[in-house]
Amino acid sequence: MTEYVTRPKRQNELWITEYSTDNLKLSMRAKGILHTEKTPYQELLIADTHEYGRVLMLDGAYQLTEKDEFTYSEMMAHVPLCAHKNPEKVLIIGGGDGAIMREVLKHECVKKCTLIDIDERVIECSKKYLPFAGCAFGDERADVKCMDAMKFIRETGERYDVVIIDSTDPVDFAAGLFQSGFYGDVKRVMTPDGMMSELTESPFTDADLMVQAVREMHRVFPVVRTYWGAVPTYPGGMWTYGVATMGDDPSEPRRDVKPARYYTNDVHRAAFVLPPFLAEMVKE
Repeated sequence: MTEYVTRPKRQNELWITEYSTDNLKLSMRAKGILHTEKTPYQELLIADTHEYGRVLMLDGAYQLTEKDEFTYSEMMAHVPLCAHKNPEKVLIIGGGDGAIMREVLKHECVKKCTLIDIDERVIECSKKYLPFAGCAFGDERADVKCMDAMKFIRETGERYDVVIIDSTDPVDFAAGLFQSGFYGDVKRVMTPDGMMSELTESPFTDADLMVQAVREMHRVFPVVRTYWGAVPTYPGGMWTYGVATMGDDPSEPRRDVKPARYYTNDVHRAAFVLPPFLAEMVKE
């Protein structure tokens, strides 16, 4: 293989790499590996990098970085929470690093935030190595359960105003998360005016998954909207989200939240203005 470089190579360097597709990868030069293990569910790695600070990878894919995770966490949490009339009970599916729970609990109206993640080791390692993300686990409103989220929503009698689905890529134990059957179970645990938000991947590297998620949500929910934002370390740098409701328009915020570094009410509204190529991809 021929490699072309634009700057001199440095010896004895440590690099961590995500192979986003067969033809695309993103590498970061690391100061060192802080922790690595094979959990019962996935390969977990936490490294300290020169460019993006501390980084969490699961099965070789970047989940968050210290430098840019707020761009994702704030848009996942604050769009549905700021659009909802009165979000008191929130359910997070996945999100074991804790960053989205941190954002959810910035809303004083939230009385309880339940987080369901199947992998206890992600939670424990985030508390230890990623305190910027896992800082809210000790909040008295935080209710953390380590179990299969799909089993939980099929069996729980609880009802939630907002459900946030922060899953890993929909493969292996997360394979059912972009299917109408799963969305039907989510709808069942939502209050009559509930809202659901979910990552729907990159329109450049995961277009088929994005379109599938939107199509499957339309089969279950009366209102489905796509919004987008920038996440530099996710494939393509442009990330999409789906939000589904029982009737309310999620594109209009009802409240603001502070402190925030990416989200504002203006950013909220603008995120629903889709570039023509993206609007064409997600329309029914």
